[in-house]
Amino acid sequence: MISQYLSKKFALTEKGASDLLKGILYTTLLDISLMAPVSLFVLFLAQYIPDPNFLSVKISLEVFIILILITLALIFIFQWKQYHYVFNTTYNESEKRRISLAEKLRKLPMSFFENRDLSDLTTTIMGDCTDLEHVFSHAIPNLAGSVICLIVVSIGMLIFNFEMSLALLWVVPVSFIVVFCSRKFQNKRSKQTIKARRDGADGIQECLESIKEIKAYNFEYEYLEGLNDKIKNIEKSCITNELITGSSVIIGQMILKLGIVSVMIVGAGLLIAGKISLLVFLVFLIAAAFLYLPIQGSLEFLAEIFMTRVKINRMNNIENQAIQDGLESYSNDGYDIEFRNLDFNYKEDKDVLKDINFTAKQSEVTALVGPSGGGKSTISKLAARFWDATNGEVTLGGVDLSTIDPETLLKNYAIVFQDVVLFNDTVMENIRIGSHGASDEEVYRVAKLAQCDEFIKDFPKGYNTLIGENGSLLSGGERQRISIARALLKDAPIILLDEATASLDVENESKIQKALSALIKNKTVIVIAHRMRTISNADKIVVLKEGKIVETGSPSELIEKEGFFKNMLDIQNKTGKWKLKSK
Repeated sequence: MISQYLSKKFALTEKGASDLLKGILYTTLLDISLMAPVSLFVLFLAQYIPDPNFLSVKISLEVFIILILITLALIFIFQWKQYHYVFNTTYNESEKRRISLAEKLRKLPMSFFENRDLSDLTTTIMGDCTDLEHVFSHAIPNLAGSVICLIVVSIGMLIFNFEMSLALLWVVPVSFIVVFCSRKFQNKRSKQTIKARRDGADGIQECLESIKEIKAYNFEYEYLEGLNDKIKNIEKSCITNELITGSSVIIGQMILKLGIVSVMIVGAGLLIAGKISLLVFLVFLIAAAFLYLPIQGSLEFLAEIFMTRVKINRMNNIENQAIQDGLESYSNDGYDIEFRNLDFNYKEDKDVLKDINFTAKQSEVTALVGPSGGGKSTISKLAARFWDATNGEVTLGGVDLSTIDPETLLKNYAIVFQDVVLFNDTVMENIRIGSHGASDEEVYRVAKLAQCDEFIKDFPKGYNTLIGENGSLLSGGERQRISIARALLKDAPIILLDEATASLDVENESKIQKALSALIKNKTVIVIAHRMRTISNADKIVVLKEGKIVETGSPSELIEKEGFFKNMLDIQNKTGKWKLKSK
């Protein structure tokens, strides 16, 4: 029951909750064993300060030495077990937590990432998990151990002397109440601090990514001034947060100090009245010195535990998201992709696509054209189940895509997007992503087909040259050709091309078109293009405007209709003849 509560409360696995309980147990035993030297010291004093409330049996020095050795042995054993269950298991649990979050993110639909800040997700996986490591390795075990030990000791002391025990212990609940009352303010400030840090991280990342544009437009001063404001806001938010938390903890610790004063005042009065002996008075003074020390630390741990609520909620928010799943094995009749009565929106109040009906047939090239924002890229992503339709369905060979596991489904797709993503690795490995087991010779072959070989051979280390973060050492056209080489290497039955030649000059575009002709043979091809010559040989053109299909047909059929497509073609032909003139 307790294990289940801890698992739910702190987002732990079943084993993690069990290990945390064991950590609390051994921390408690360690705290109690650390009180044993105090008890031995009191027994030692009792040998020289007789008191009827203590044992009158004389204990030899040899027995004291044996008891001290036993105490040290117990402290060592409890310390060793506590270290294992508090530290080793905590970091193992943290590893599982990070992997679990990463696996969850891997299975989430693309729509989730459209609405989330990437730096916020990074902070959750890295920063929040790191903060929780300290909570589970220090705060919770030590707080629970101190409280349990305090309860055990308090019961014994209340039995021993009720009045002195009250003088000693009344400050403890008051201190905890003070810290507990600040919980609401701590949670509020924690959220604001997390937001401030996220805004600062976003600003720094944006600055690094946009440094060329910032410099090109002499925007450095204005941008850095805004970034400086965000960093100052982080500082201000952190100071305020620490001030609220620290104030409550310090007030609680100050109240604890009053316990020593009350023990001295009450004890002196009882001693003068003859109700207690000098030994009892000394025992409670010693107890005050030792008992309050772990409680002071516990107040800090309690405040830290309160602050974890926000971070755990952020993790639970990810874990509770609905994943995309489906069949890992399915039987499809060919590779026709059919859109049936499809509606789609990113937000409930606005449809991006409305009543989409068409079929991208195998062995044919289906081109999507139309004005920007018409829904072309969205359709290509729906075809690969990056999103699921709001209404209607998309089928592959008669099988509803929403019933197929995305990873299983994407084995059939080779995709070249307009925004190419490359990794800080060699040219060879960036191309090999298309097929992880491909040989070097296969990589060389597709690189030549994609017209990559001509610029790769000029690199100092050829195919083993590191190309920088996201291919920063390559031009836009070179990056796009690397992406096309990947698709050639994968050799999948379905090809999605989103402006695949947009960054190429006319000469290289012609060369790539030849490579693409070999790539798309006998395959289902969906291509998005703004250049009309790119889709002049398409088997079918689907013209989109404002999320709806306005025309469908072959290039010749659409030209004969003299409709929207013909108008787009005429405008592009005219703009192709434009020339810049100086006065």
